[in-house]
Amino acid sequence: MTTIEKLTILTDAAKYDVACTSSGIDRGGKKGKLGSAVKMGICHSFASDGRCISLLKVLMTNACIYDCQYCINRRSNDTPRATFTPRELADLTIGFYRRNYIEGLFLSSAVVKNPDYTCELLIQTLRLLREEYGFRGYIHVKAIPGADNRLLTLLGMLADRMSVNIELPSERSLKLLAPDKSKRSILQPMGLIAGKIQETRYDLIRYRSTPKFAPAGQSTQMIIGATPDTDWNILRLTEGLYRKYGLRRVFYSAYMPVSENALLPPKGTKPPLLREHRLYQADWLLRFYGFTADELLDGQHPNFHPLVDPKCGWAVNHMEQFPVEINTAPYEMLLRVPGIGVRSAQRIRAARRCRSLDFDGLKKIGVVLKRAQYFITCSGKMREGLRFTPESVLRALISEEKQKLAAQDVPEQLSFFTPSPTTEPQAPVAFPELAQKEA
Repeated sequence: MTTIEKLTILTDAAKYDVACTSSGIDRGGKKGKLGSAVKMGICHSFASDGRCISLLKVLMTNACIYDCQYCINRRSNDTPRATFTPRELADLTIGFYRRNYIEGLFLSSAVVKNPDYTCELLIQTLRLLREEYGFRGYIHVKAIPGADNRLLTLLGMLADRMSVNIELPSERSLKLLAPDKSKRSILQPMGLIAGKIQETRYDLIRYRSTPKFAPAGQSTQMIIGATPDTDWNILRLTEGLYRKYGLRRVFYSAYMPVSENALLPPKGTKPPLLREHRLYQADWLLRFYGFTADELLDGQHPNFHPLVDPKCGWAVNHMEQFPVEINTAPYEMLLRVPGIGVRSAQRIRAARRCRSLDFDGLKKIGVVLKRAQYFITCSGKMREGLRFTPESVLRALISEEKQKLAAQDVPEQLSFFTPSPTTEPQAPVAFPELAQKEA
């Protein structure tokens, strides 16, 4: 099999992994070395200067010993198999870099033979790139659950970012669909990576020459829609991962049916892209807006409203906390107002030190008044002529296009343009020790 044939098979097999984004670090070029890394822009993202930056996203092999029912590379699936040698993959990466096709590498792999053997192949590839070719570009590598801690440590010394995919949000789902994997085998390397990152940061304070371990941090991915887990369970797990392991990102991947199995949605079912989008919005609220999972959802409302974003949904359900006086409200409360983002809240806090703000001033600052007007006052006054009820606010926050979709009473979520039900069967709590609140 030629290198091009392998590349065709293994890049196609890698497209289902979405845990890939900005590198999060800056590394300039160096005389006698190749490549560089920038904070913004990996996988067809855009750098701060407007450049589109991409990386080679590929598997080391798709010949897997596991039989995870949701995975296209599972052992029982009849699909073409291929495996790169470390030299082939290193040469391919450098060749693409020299042609200006890429600025980095996203390297994952199925588990071939055993986790340790697979991890050794990844290490050999990264060693060739870093030590023989002097490649200084961004490298994101997937840690192999079950591999020896020493191998994972060495892998982290060669990579910029590491990730361990949780895949399924609950332990019960994992046992049903991926019996070869376990909660412990996934969380153990996460803990190791988090500990090594923290240890390196401490050592760098004392010794400037300390080798860096995964300086761009770690991330993970969860498949959405393959199991009956609710948005509440998924969000509580996400919150626990951020708190306990210090993850940079949790990625959500709408499940695309690739196999016939009674436990999975049938082939032909469209991926729940709107649900994925809502989870990304909620994730943003956890990371930057001070919300918790239990504030956004609960046992009576375990899934997000399909027609409004999570922040608007929370505000409509908590009208007792509004309106907020824009000239005196604390920063934390400003962040909870629909239509006010982090930058707008910072601008409001800075501007009101000099003068009182009115609605025209808020519009100039960048506040989306179409949303915010129902939840704020300026100098004690609502916007002139504004009359509303909680029900009318909800209707106003839903676009005309989505209101038409709501009237169709479609029974299940199919795409961005089709609404979904707001209730699902209650699933078991995902990894309970992560979902618990801090004392």
